[in-house]
Amino acid sequence: MAARRALHFVFKVGNRFQTARFYRDVLGMKVLRHEEFEEGCKAACNGPYDGKWSKTMVGFGPEDDHFVAELTYNYGIGDYKLGNDFMGITLASSQAVSNARKLEWPLTEVAEGVFETEAPGGYKFYLQNRSLPQSDPVLKVTLAVSDLHKSLNYWCDLLGMKIYEKDEEKQRALLGYADNQCKLELQGVKGAVEHAAAFGRIAFSCPQKELPDLEDLMKRENQKILTPLVSLDTPGKATVQVVILADPDGHEICFVGDEAFRELSKVDPEGSKLLDDAMAADKSDEWFAKHNKPKASG
Repeated sequence: MAARRALHFVFKVGNRFQTARFYRDVLGMKVLRHEEFEEGCKAACNGPYDGKWSKTMVGFGPEDDHFVAELTYNYGIGDYKLGNDFMGITLASSQAVSNARKLEWPLTEVAEGVFETEAPGGYKFYLQNRSLPQSDPVLKVTLAVSDLHKSLNYWCDLLGMKIYEKDEEKQRALLGYADNQCKLELQGVKGAVEHAAAFGRIAFSCPQKELPDLEDLMKRENQKILTPLVSLDTPGKATVQVVILADPDGHEICFVGDEAFRELSKVDPEGSKLLDDAMAADKSDEWFAKHNKPKASG
C-alpha cells in the first residue's frame, strides 16, 4: 500500500470568482491546471450533471507531492445544498491566517492558534497559525461517519490505510497511506451522514495494475462500486483509468492509475490565465441577472 497516494478532494463550486479569490488570495494556493469540458464526466466527477463544466486544480505545490483541491463548476448552477458529510480541511499556514486578516475574510479562533473559516459555498477550513517548512501545508481532510468501527474496517481492512491515531471516546481516527501525506480523519456523528447536493469526493492513486484487483475485492465484499473501471479522456492530455467506490456512509472515493495520472497532473504554467479567461468569458451571471432569474441550485 506504500505506493498509494492521497491526491485531492473534489468540491462543487457555484461562484468561481469568489472561490478563486479564496484559494488564491486567502489560502495562498496556486492554480495548477484548468480544464473546460463540453459535456459531463463519465465518472460523474462534476456530479450528476451532463452539461458544460470546468475543473480547476489548486494547491500549494505540484500534484506529485501535494494534496490539492479540485474545484468543479457546472455552468448555470449557482449553489449546492450542504450536508453534514464534509467536516473540513485542516492546513498549517500562518500566511493564510495573515492573508485572511488583511482581506477581512471571516475567521473564528476555535482553539489556540487554530482558526475556522469558510470557502464560498460553506465548506469549512481550519487554519493553524504556524508554518511547515519543506512540506505540504494540507494536513488532513475530515469526513463524518455514522459507525466508526464499520468505517475503520472498510478504510483499513479493504483499502489498506494505516491508523495513525484513534480515540474511541471522541469517536475519531486519523488514517493515511504514508507519514508524509495528507491524512484522512474519520469523525463519528450521531445519526445518518447526509450528503445533500454539495457532496464531494476524495481521490487516491495506486499503480494502474491494482485497479482491476481493487474492483474485484469490492465485488467480493459486496461493497458499492459507483463507476466500474473506466478510461477518462482530457482533451490534449493523458487518458487515465479510474474506479469510483463508496464507503459505508456513501462517501465517494476515486482510485486512479498513478502512472497516467502523474502525466495528466503536470502543472500547467497557463493554468491561472486559463481560469481567468474562462471566468471572463462566462456571462451566465449577467444573463440570469438580466432576465431577473436566480441560477439553479444543485
